[in-house]
Amino acid sequence: MNGPPARPGNHGAWTPDPGTHDGPPNIARMYDYCLGGNDNLAVDREAVERMRAVLPELGPAAWANRSFHQRAAIWMAHQGIAQFIDIGCGLPRRENTHQAVQKVIPATRVAYVDHDPMVITLAKALLPPTEDTCVILADLRDPASLLATLRLDGLIEFAQPTGLLVTAVLQFVDDASDPGGCLAQLIAALAPGSYVALSHMTADRISPRAAAALTGSYRDAADHLHLRTRADVEMFFSGLDLVPPRKGARPRISWAGLWHAEDPAEAADGRSQLWWVGVGYKPPVSAPISDGTRQAPADAR
Repeated sequence: MNGPPARPGNHGAWTPDPGTHDGPPNIARMYDYCLGGNDNLAVDREAVERMRAVLPELGPAAWANRSFHQRAAIWMAHQGIAQFIDIGCGLPRRENTHQAVQKVIPATRVAYVDHDPMVITLAKALLPPTEDTCVILADLRDPASLLATLRLDGLIEFAQPTGLLVTAVLQFVDDASDPGGCLAQLIAALAPGSYVALSHMTADRISPRAAAALTGSYRDAADHLHLRTRADVEMFFSGLDLVPPRKGARPRISWAGLWHAEDPAEAADGRSQLWWVGVGYKPPVSAPISDGTRQAPADAR
């Protein structure tokens, strides 16, 4: 779960001075550094290293989340989902969402959304323009404007089932901004048959000292970190049918590494236990939601 080596340079889209300390740490650049990327500054690396001093598994944990994001998107594509909204997409990487899902359905459309202008500038420079992708500046905390921007762009057909990817995003939305309500508005706009993949950092399996190091490292960033419990994360799936994290399991959220892992025994370690993750299904309006669960199709992988 160590992930691939750092991707090549950014081709002139943005060339940071490695020693630059200008401005506060940036959550997208910090995540890029955790994944071994090059699009980060000294201030970002120093913030990550403060966390790593208490949580040495931080890098592999970031890869556990990224791997879940890709597995969940590919799984949705195998269920026939041919359009995706990637909220909080972050900086481009070696294999982005559209490149992963188009291996299953070549004509799949992906709308990348982020609230950080720096991310949008770099994404537009690095992602080759195609008729199957778009890059949009919008904020999850303003779901009405986000949806209006997507509708104006026209890439996503809201009458068709959609894969909504909200990984490593809601942990940066404070309770006062109502993360559950914001997510619910987005889900309400999706057609029945849509899926939602979500991951969220948690302190459920780490020490209070480690949790304090995590939240403290984001104190100077524009977006602060809000760790939530399993029960908190489960509430985000209200009204959806949870997909089992693996064949034969009961429908529930799980650690990041366990969700449809090829080797659950290998994945069940501390590297993925910083994240609660899950995939929910939006059932047809006429279908009763009796227990909030959904069985995975027989060919799900």
